[in-house]
Amino acid sequence: MDSQYWRRRSATPQRSPSRYEQGGNEPAHCRTELVPRLADFLRLYSEVRLELDMSDRLSSMGTEGFDLAIRHTAAPPDTHVAWTLCSTRSVLVATRSYLRRRGVPAIPANLVTQNCLHYRRTQNALAWTFELLSAQSTRVKVPVSGSLSANNSEALRDAALAGLGIALLLDFTAQSSLRQGKLAQVLPQWKSVGAFAETIYSIRPVPLAVTAFVGYLREVFAGGFGLQA
Repeated sequence: MDSQYWRRRSATPQRSPSRYEQGGNEPAHCRTELVPRLADFLRLYSEVRLELDMSDRLSSMGTEGFDLAIRHTAAPPDTHVAWTLCSTRSVLVATRSYLRRRGVPAIPANLVTQNCLHYRRTQNALAWTFELLSAQSTRVKVPVSGSLSANNSEALRDAALAGLGIALLLDFTAQSSLRQGKLAQVLPQWKSVGAFAETIYSIRPVPLAVTAFVGYLREVFAGGFGLQA
């Protein structure tokens, strides 16, 4: 869901300024995870120049000329080469004061009576889906509601920090507050399913001619060479 783009603007790789754009979702991952790591990269590659351009839209790499994207998505486009960078997961969090006031949910069904702070996507009725971490179990879908929705996970985290309710956040948005003890994890034995993508990829667009040629080769060689093992 977080999408970032890195575009080369010069034919000289050592000195090429690169534009990195956040799009498709809020730029939380870029601010909290990418930017703090850039200093080490730029010290190692002192001739590289980077430009960061973060927004809440998802641009077309092909039409806008981007060289590289770091994308948080369920699956990279078939027209791109992709490298898996890391996995992510979603966590339910709230302050301890909120949980003392409203009660600690023991099972997902208890969320029905809680103030659930949710990521805004559509106007349809909201439901969160869970499964047990310890075993392959039937998924549980729970209708939830709350006084705040937003299309920015940092806004939801800050609302949870203010004691407003229980927020479903990505791990990279929640981790600092969890480590500092400002937030507590809710239903830690359950895994949220389908709320957010679970993998961050680095992807690069493939030229249409290459895509066409590879497609042709896959078709003509699909049957192998006729010899049986």
